[in-house]
Amino acid sequence: MLKLSSKSATAWRALQRQCAAGMATAAPRIGDTKVSMSPLEPNAYINYQRIEDNLAVVRDRLQRPLTLSEKIVYGHLDNPHEQEIVRGTSYLKLRPDRVACQDATAQMALLQFMSAGMDTAAVPTTVHCDHLIQAQVGGVKDLARAININREVYDFLATATAKYGLGFWKPGSGIIHQIVLENYAFPGGMMIGTDSHTPNAGGLGMVACGVGGADAVDVMAGIPWELKCPKVIGVKLTGKIGGWTTPKDVILKVAGILTVKGGTGAIVEYFGPGVESLSCTGMATICNMGAEIGATTSLFPYNHRMADYLKATKRADIAAYANSFAHNLQADAGAEYDQVIEINLNELEPHINGPFTPDLATPISKLAEEAKKNDWPDDIRVGLIGSCTNSSYEDMTRSASIVKQAADHGLGFKSKFTVTPGSEQVRATIARDGQVEAFETAGGIVLANACGPCIGQWDRQDTKKGEKNTIVTSYNRNFTGRNDANPATHAFVASPDLTTALAFAGRLSFNPLTDSLVGADGKEFKFDAPNGYELPPRGYDPGENTFQAPPADRASVQVAVDPKSDRLQLLKPFKPWDGKTPEDIPVLIKVKGKCTTDHISAGGPWLKYRGHLENISQNCLIGAINIENNEANKIKNQITGEYGGVPQVGAYYRDRGIKWVVIGDHNYGEGSSREHAALEPRFLGGLAIITRSFARIHETNLKKQGMLALTFADPADYDKVQPSDKVSILGLETFSPGKNLTLRLKHEDGTSEDISLAHSFNEGQIEWFKAGSALNLMAAKGSKA
Repeated sequence: MLKLSSKSATAWRALQRQCAAGMATAAPRIGDTKVSMSPLEPNAYINYQRIEDNLAVVRDRLQRPLTLSEKIVYGHLDNPHEQEIVRGTSYLKLRPDRVACQDATAQMALLQFMSAGMDTAAVPTTVHCDHLIQAQVGGVKDLARAININREVYDFLATATAKYGLGFWKPGSGIIHQIVLENYAFPGGMMIGTDSHTPNAGGLGMVACGVGGADAVDVMAGIPWELKCPKVIGVKLTGKIGGWTTPKDVILKVAGILTVKGGTGAIVEYFGPGVESLSCTGMATICNMGAEIGATTSLFPYNHRMADYLKATKRADIAAYANSFAHNLQADAGAEYDQVIEINLNELEPHINGPFTPDLATPISKLAEEAKKNDWPDDIRVGLIGSCTNSSYEDMTRSASIVKQAADHGLGFKSKFTVTPGSEQVRATIARDGQVEAFETAGGIVLANACGPCIGQWDRQDTKKGEKNTIVTSYNRNFTGRNDANPATHAFVASPDLTTALAFAGRLSFNPLTDSLVGADGKEFKFDAPNGYELPPRGYDPGENTFQAPPADRASVQVAVDPKSDRLQLLKPFKPWDGKTPEDIPVLIKVKGKCTTDHISAGGPWLKYRGHLENISQNCLIGAINIENNEANKIKNQITGEYGGVPQVGAYYRDRGIKWVVIGDHNYGEGSSREHAALEPRFLGGLAIITRSFARIHETNLKKQGMLALTFADPADYDKVQPSDKVSILGLETFSPGKNLTLRLKHEDGTSEDISLAHSFNEGQIEWFKAGSALNLMAAKGSKA
């Protein structure tokens, strides 16, 4: 537990006096006021009273000031009286306010929920169709094509949400995180979502965490959500943002400081006077990309910029309610953080991160030098703005201001340029206000309101696979091959402002702060710093209504699943642990280096199989590099001696009753929350994933599916495992929290050695393993009830 400094102790005593004075005046209960969480859910109310009551218990127990994230997290405890609360150690049982699912992950989440035997979700839940729309020629045609191709999946989602009482956002509505920000996020709330960028809602002061579908099913079924008590990293912002520097540059800088794993197991909490210079949607951008540093979530304290956004999105009643609860929507004076980073916004330069990883941060003033030194292609083939990270009205108007400056000098885009509106509301508003016309006149293409190229849904035709090239995006993630499936594409992440300016220059070495372009008249000019509107002066245009509320009569609704479908497949329970020590089983693959969820379960064309476990398992680990031969999807079958694809060899072992393990490197499973990366190895007969370290969401997903997620007690022991080894895992008969297991290696030369394996399983998670999955355990308990 944190040791209280003298400064914090003084602050704590002052806080106690303040609370005592408040109690003496017998103030009305905050819960006496009833405010709906969303205009779309008039009968689901914000529960500030629970936070107030829980914190009274927690404050009395901890006797110290609390950070904002602690207030919200502990305010949602299932049992504040008995819950152990130690940052970085305890497993908390929490009661989130809501669940959100995107269409690619919702399929499996709903299939699992159907297996649980419930008839209604216990908390408000929504499903959003944003992942299955491929960017090809433009918004209208791409959307029509997607609706036709994915009709079967959309029908399943529409009928399943109607059957179980969930809200359904049809294709074309927009990206899940923008829809949530516009309609559902609220200060002090807690939400889980089946997408790693769910923390976007932290821009409205909400603790919003990305999870796998099995976690979502727990909450939908009324079971407390389990989360290891997060550490808290504080980021103090001073100064004032302005000029070419944007909120995106804050998180690009933080990513460079913390790296892709520096936020693992922690909530990143922003505070300080610099916060006041950020818009609500700018704060959401920062929180969104916190997923790239492995953070549990990120959030900002409630302020007037959030209130303005709530009012602009027709939620003035929530703003007023939050104003009355503001004392619990900011950190206590003297609250202590596990780590503090300070960033002076006056001195912060625009950054561009990449290629191939979102934490390689380069200030714009150093970019030309770094590009030349590292042989990054200078010619920019495509600039892409939008996505769930940067598609707000403010983002679009700032980019449009740069387009207007170029147009005034007779210039169009030199690189190809695409715009992805984050929601139908934003699209309709920028169409009304002229930004769409400006983009298209300059040569840009406005894509559908969907994820598109950000997640690999991009039918890119201007380069061949293997051709070295550069693209610049305002997205969040730039792993190898993520956007276009071309491992030679150098993808860089920047603000929409920088991306737009670079697309006019067509060169990575161009610095819009210092360099000039030549206009159509032959004269040089420099861009002025962009400007835009935080919120639309004429208000938002809602555009087309794409929301489907659950019907009043749900009993007659039939969920659409064709038994012959190659896209949807009802689930069969995994087998429970047989109680035996796994002995002399093969290493399926020893993975070399970075292995993200994109490597484990590729996106792009594979997204169509997200509801069919058998079919999508054919992509299991096909992107991982085999340390034996430095090749992807080519491993040795230890029984036949022949080489084959990873899924094929895994299935060969499974069909002969042979369990297997995967050996992985650091931060294994970073990236997306997709639980398919855990479901697939489980389906193919895997027993354990053994790594130097895990990304948080993936480790939890493996446990939920009944797999052993184990780490080398000494990370250097990774080097001792040979791809040809036969391994045994000793100690499962006495598997218990905090007690290491033993990995016995039998090498081809006849020698053997034992190494120690650590794990983070608690008692409940061990029961998941024994039962075969968390869903199996839930069903077993339900049958006994």
